[in-house]
Amino acid sequence: MREILILFFLITILSSCGARKRVQNRNIKTDMSVPKGETSEVSDVKIKPIFNSTQQYIDFFKTEAVNEMKLYGIPSSITLAQGILESGSGKGRLAKEANNHFGIKCHDWVGERVYHDDDRAQECFRKYDNPNQSYRDHSLFLVNRKRYSNLFKLKITDYKSWAKGLKKAGYATDPKYPKKLISLIERYKLYKYDIFNKKNKAKKNISSQVIVHKVVKGDTLYSISKRYNTTINQIKLLNQLSSNDLKIGQKLNINVNEISAQ
Repeated sequence: MREILILFFLITILSSCGARKRVQNRNIKTDMSVPKGETSEVSDVKIKPIFNSTQQYIDFFKTEAVNEMKLYGIPSSITLAQGILESGSGKGRLAKEANNHFGIKCHDWVGERVYHDDDRAQECFRKYDNPNQSYRDHSLFLVNRKRYSNLFKLKITDYKSWAKGLKKAGYATDPKYPKKLISLIERYKLYKYDIFNKKNKAKKNISSQVIVHKVVKGDTLYSISKRYNTTINQIKLLNQLSSNDLKIGQKLNINVNEISAQ
């Protein structure tokens, strides 16, 4: 009888261990599996750049700033300095949560938005999918508003006048805004990005105007972008389109850049 009890006890222990092991294995499988409705593809994850210093921020966005200068005639130094100042070198809340590097408020914006304390509590700010969209929208914001039109009469290398002009046109309420921009430009030598090509003696003056295109049968965003030498993303951003679908008779704002030598 004693041997039977001992045998029963051993069988119970072994069964318990096996059950525990099976439960653990099920837990491991559940933890490693992809939840329903989600995907394991890395390409679906939006990675935001992290900057440890202002110089890292400059190194990351300098090419984007130069591209915007070539397209719209806004000095790279001004764009970079504004990005640094408005976003805290990419560390500010708006930059992190909304990819908004220039503190541009909603105004007539119909896209995503976030609310943040600024001049007043919980003001509405634009939200972008990525920082590059913020840089493009900054260019369009300046180009498409008449109050900034006098800035584009200035030389591309006259960053001091640009800084003062932005404040005068109402971009910021801080009376020290021009000094802060100029200080950043000179401290980090951002003016060196305001030259298109050192080998070319002639300087290029780029002006931009907005025309209205009326969609006709057969038009697509691709065909329209090729016709006006622009991009699909630029058209969508300027017209706040959420898809590539167009309707006959729809009116689209298109930026046309005119380049001349000085």
